[in-house]
Amino acid sequence: MVSFVQLVVKIREIFEQKLIDIDEVMRLLASYNSNMREWRRFAIFDHNNLYRYTRNLVDVGNGRYNLMILCWGPGMASSVHDHTEAHCFVKILDGELTETKFGWPRKRHVPLDVSENKTYKKNMVSYMNDDLGLHRMENLSHSNGAVSLHLYIPPYDTCNAFDERTGKKTKCTVTFYSKYGRKIDHRGNKNG
Repeated sequence: MVSFVQLVVKIREIFEQKLIDIDEVMRLLASYNSNMREWRRFAIFDHNNLYRYTRNLVDVGNGRYNLMILCWGPGMASSVHDHTEAHCFVKILDGELTETKFGWPRKRHVPLDVSENKTYKKNMVSYMNDDLGLHRMENLSHSNGAVSLHLYIPPYDTCNAFDERTGKKTKCTVTFYSKYGRKIDHRGNKNG
């Protein structure tokens, strides 16, 4: 078992190399037994916005990856989205999230096909990339929040969201709610 700080250090060590060993990263993330005292300062919820989860940056990995903690209020969900050719690892730190995977749109104005639906509980790890399709993460609880650790290799600041009913694609800019445990003031920023 590793501590949260050791986990961050080991991720940095892994990504000093050029090749990504998905199984090695999965094993490392699985080896961390979530301890709220270790990551709580990065887990910042937006209590003023009941419809949006927060993306809280923990480490930029010398530009090779982004490690972040996402905070999900009751009933919150991401849009159906891609990862702009990045690897996406998710470890549940608290609560549980349901991941729904979809195939890529085949035709215009046709609903997306669901390929898999799985609920991840505390300490479970999932993996996604664009070769596997699209996905949505959601907190199905009506009363409890959830917290997840996300590792994106390489980092990205835009992705595509998809309308589940029509397959219509929309380019989105992704931002951070906080960096390194401090909330960001987005007032006056056109990207919000």
